[in-house]
Amino acid sequence: MGDIDGVNSAPLTPRPASVAPTPPIAQTPSIIVSAPPSQFHSPSLTRSPLLTPGGTARKTPRFRTPRFITPLGSPIRKALKLTKLDPQDAWLPITESRNGNAYYAAYHTLCSGIGIQALVLPVAFTILGWTWGVICLTLAFIWQLYTLYLLVQLHESHENGIRYSRYMQLASATFGEKLSKFLAAFPIMYLSGGTCVALIVIGGATSKMFYETLCGTTCTSKPLTTVEWYLVFTCAAVLLSQLPNMNSIAGVSLIGAITAVGYCTMIWIVSVAEGRLPNVSYKPVRSGTEIVKIFDVLNALGIISFAFRGHNLILEIQATMPSDEKHPSSVPMWRGVKGAYTIVALCLFPLAIGGYWAYGHLIPANGGMLTALYAFHILDVARSVLGLISFLVIVNAVSSFQIYGMPMFDDMESIYIKRFKKPCPWWLRAIIRAMFGYGCFFIAVAIPFLGSVAGLIGGIALPVTLAYPCFMWLKMKKPKMYSPIWWLNWGLGLLGMGLSGILIAAGLYVVIDTGITEGQKQTPTDELQHSHSHSSLREKERKKKKKKKKKKKGLKEVINEEANVETAQPEGFLQKIKEKLPSQYKKAEEDTETPDVYQHFPRRDAKENKGIMDKMKKLSGQHNQKED
Repeated sequence: MGDIDGVNSAPLTPRPASVAPTPPIAQTPSIIVSAPPSQFHSPSLTRSPLLTPGGTARKTPRFRTPRFITPLGSPIRKALKLTKLDPQDAWLPITESRNGNAYYAAYHTLCSGIGIQALVLPVAFTILGWTWGVICLTLAFIWQLYTLYLLVQLHESHENGIRYSRYMQLASATFGEKLSKFLAAFPIMYLSGGTCVALIVIGGATSKMFYETLCGTTCTSKPLTTVEWYLVFTCAAVLLSQLPNMNSIAGVSLIGAITAVGYCTMIWIVSVAEGRLPNVSYKPVRSGTEIVKIFDVLNALGIISFAFRGHNLILEIQATMPSDEKHPSSVPMWRGVKGAYTIVALCLFPLAIGGYWAYGHLIPANGGMLTALYAFHILDVARSVLGLISFLVIVNAVSSFQIYGMPMFDDMESIYIKRFKKPCPWWLRAIIRAMFGYGCFFIAVAIPFLGSVAGLIGGIALPVTLAYPCFMWLKMKKPKMYSPIWWLNWGLGLLGMGLSGILIAAGLYVVIDTGITEGQKQTPTDELQHSHSHSSLREKERKKKKKKKKKKKGLKEVINEEANVETAQPEGFLQKIKEKLPSQYKKAEEDTETPDVYQHFPRRDAKENKGIMDKMKKLSGQHNQKED
């Protein structure tokens, strides 16, 4: 103990050799070093001394919530190793507060782990079929849960007393600073910033749907455009992003988790309750050459893999918890993760299985379950139910924006802190977060084909979830060579990297084949808006009929009324007829292709299209005779 006191508890004043030994009650510094300090269980270091030379005489720093600088391990180990600490972490949003718990971890994990991408899972089943679809979904769920466990255990090291509070910090410790920037910087940036851009697109489009669903025919004001709805959603997200740190958005994450579970459950329950569609087939849809079939299977595997997200936020979520050797943060964190992913499984598996049972091969490739619900059951489901589902999607998108944007806020504020060595002022923090939010809005508007390359970029980001944690475990924990855990991590890591490479190739093939610059491929939001136009079809057509009573009916009006009375086809088909007739009615006679909108209604397009074209020919013939 004498050596330890000499290092960490230097006496305040020198004592002569002739002075009698001080009674034990006066040797307080040595007792503090050998006993667990009170700072482990206190919310602030201002209530307890630091374990630094000088003991209690040293002035404590004015940190708001500096639990982050509590080194791991016993007091003697800390005194000997002299762990280097980073006081700047107390000024950053992720590590500013260390008062989290298992409930907060569950809220954050559930909000970040489930989202709109889960609604596309039945599309993968249309390619894989029942057996392989269920098997692949189960294996992917177990795989990502295992890598999640590895990240939770790797967050803190009892050997060197370091807590890796960010994914990039752990990647730098594993792969080196230069290699980690090449391997992990772009995928992590995409998983954070790219997800925020996608949330703006989904939230804005769903906001427009929500307004039209509730408003119906009673609205007299001019509705906002899609881009304007993007801006409305962005303003709400930016306003909510002013909450200071990760712990402060725990309530927001709770709301996001509840709404995600709510709309996922409501969608599959309504779809199953409405019953299976007629002529549904469960035979795997694989057409074209062998190469096309292989890429279809790979895209299906990519859909399943991308349904599980949020691994890039696990270390950041765990960083909000206090930790010491007796009470490591991995215990409450893993408890919260287990609870969250139990709920995730109860949402994803019924959604995938129930959605595939209800729609089979008829489910839209873009948009998934939400598009199918509007396309097939717009007249069967109450408007209030559809409005509630849309509202839950919007709230979940706003809430998810906060937790996915927090790593970006943290990174931008760290630049200021490292340069000026002081906390970021509140007004600058507000400007930074507003700039990020409106920058995402600009990207969402300026790059309309972002959804078409999402699969390609998603393949690049896949190792963050499935491969990198395995290599990190091998490097940090150093398991015995050729042991089962050694083989398991090497196998999963290499398989994840191989799958990522194959998905990147498949994404490149899809981008080249579809020609995204020509707009040949619809995004999920386009599909969603297109199917939602069916809801107000009848009301719009009634208004048109009232206006046409005061005018002389020509060929165009007759065709519109005939089409409305006989078939009640969607608005997109009527618009095509209006653009072609009467000046180009000959071209309309020759055009016999089925419009794209009929991919949602394959049960009735053949006979009805033939009837419409026959009526068009008859009416155009009569019109020519009158002119002669």
